[in-house]
Amino acid sequence: MTSYTQDPGAPDPSFLSFWRERHLCTLTTPRPDGSPHVVPVGVTYDPEARLARVIASRTSAKVRHVLAAGEGGAAVAVCQVAGPRWATLEGRARVRTEPERVAEAV
Repeated sequence: MTSYTQDPGAPDPSFLSFWRERHLCTLTTPRPDGSPHVVPVGVTYDPEARLARVIASRTSAKVRHVLAAGEGGAAVAVCQVAGPRWATLEGRARVRTEPERVAEAV
C-alpha cells in the first residue's frame, strides 16, 4: 500500500503526480449530528491555489452539510483511491456559485 501525504507549503512530487491522474474519489462531510457522510465524487486539485474542487447539485446532501456549517465552511476530506494507492486532502469546504468559479471547477 502507498499513502501519500502532503505538507501544504511543499507538496511532495509523488503526491502531486497522483492528483494529476483521474481516480475514484470520495468526499466526507459532517452531517448535522456530526456523523460522517461519504459519497463518491470527481475532484480537481490546484496545488498552487491549495484548492480542491467538487461539482455538486445545490440540492445534494453534501452541499446542504457544507452550507449548514456556516460561513467558516465545513471540515471535510477528499480521498482519491487507485488500488493500493490513496491520497487524502483535508480542509474547509465552502459552496461557491459564481459562474466563473463554477467554470474553473468544470
